[in-house]
Amino acid sequence: MSQTAERVSVRVPAKINLQLAVGPLGADGFHQIGTVFHALELTDQLSAAPAESLTLTLTGAESAGLPTDQRNLAWRAASLLAEHGGVPAHAELVIDKRIPVAAGLAGGSADAAAALLACDRLWGLGLPAGELAGLAAQLGSDVAFALLGGSAVGSGRGERLRPIQGGREFHWVLAVAHGGLSTPAVYAELDRRRGSDQAGAAGDPVAAVTASGVLEAVASGDPGLLAGRLANDLQPAAIALAPYLAATLAAGQDCGALAGIVSGSGPTCAFLARDEAHARTLARALAGTGSCRQALAVAGGNARATVSG
Repeated sequence: MSQTAERVSVRVPAKINLQLAVGPLGADGFHQIGTVFHALELTDQLSAAPAESLTLTLTGAESAGLPTDQRNLAWRAASLLAEHGGVPAHAELVIDKRIPVAAGLAGGSADAAAALLACDRLWGLGLPAGELAGLAAQLGSDVAFALLGGSAVGSGRGERLRPIQGGREFHWVLAVAHGGLSTPAVYAELDRRRGSDQAGAAGDPVAAVTASGVLEAVASGDPGLLAGRLANDLQPAAIALAPYLAATLAAGQDCGALAGIVSGSGPTCAFLARDEAHARTLARALAGTGSCRQALAVAGGNARATVSG
């Protein structure tokens, strides 16, 4: 298992949540969830090359202010993999950040997944997919899905996955907010709104998602059917912390979106379009409202991690 001399490059997609049902706060301080993850054609790119130590460099439009040490999830992923594989954590990691940060799009999780894939190849470990997924689950709730891609039902804290056999791609417009939202803060606001008895919490979050018809909508490939199935238990809490999101959601509807939703813990709003041409038109119209920092037309459902080198 000697380190190779080549550079490895990995692209890993962002995600949105088509549905997110959140159970009550558990004694361990976490919530059980049921969700439908949906990977997007919006990626960060990570490259890994041989080095005498572990270093991390960030470039790209979304890199400002991010840490380049053990506070970065990609750094922690490389360190965890090295410890697991019994090899030195020696790699020069460079990430081109294109996924907006603290946006509900799992950009940090994507970078961690990319680090696992790149360093596994760089260090010649050749770990099975299931073993990498186990490491991913230790790093964060969304990291395992970033390895998988496509569309999948997530349960537990999001790390247990069941792939969905989808139809054609769906097309979306992402309204990227001017600021970010802290995921723990959004969950805390959800708990505050529910109160001590956790009123409104999904008793069985996965059953709630399954019963909603969203899986059939994804499998059908019909955007009109999916439009009526989008739901997010965190959306009211996200809007409470970032009230401007209500205006963004309204603007998307006014511009002709089939439906709109806050993605995950926000603050990115995802708007469903009929097709690629409609998504481009919708993105231009939404950008013109001034209700978001940028509006990105992206495809979703078939995006997966790609490794080269």
